[in-house]
Amino acid sequence: MKFVDELFELYRGRLQGTEDDLDMITLTVLGEMSEADILTVIQDMPEEELAWLFRVYLYEGLKEKFNQHQIPVRKSSQLH
Repeated sequence: MKFVDELFELYRGRLQGTEDDLDMITLTVLGEMSEADILTVIQDMPEEELAWLFRVYLYEGLKEKFNQHQIPVRKSSQLH
């Protein structure tokens, strides 16, 4: 997570680490990056990190679809 580590070091001590802070950092970074910049970061990711990124993308995308269709997403009692 080289890119995340660099962002963390840049903002560490400046913000509280609230969800609002994280949203602000994320939106600021995305607003300043071109598509080529984003693809470069992705291409530099190790395979495990890329798989994690895609898993989070799928999970959050599906969760949003369930919410749009007013289907509740419940927490499972089993760990996967």
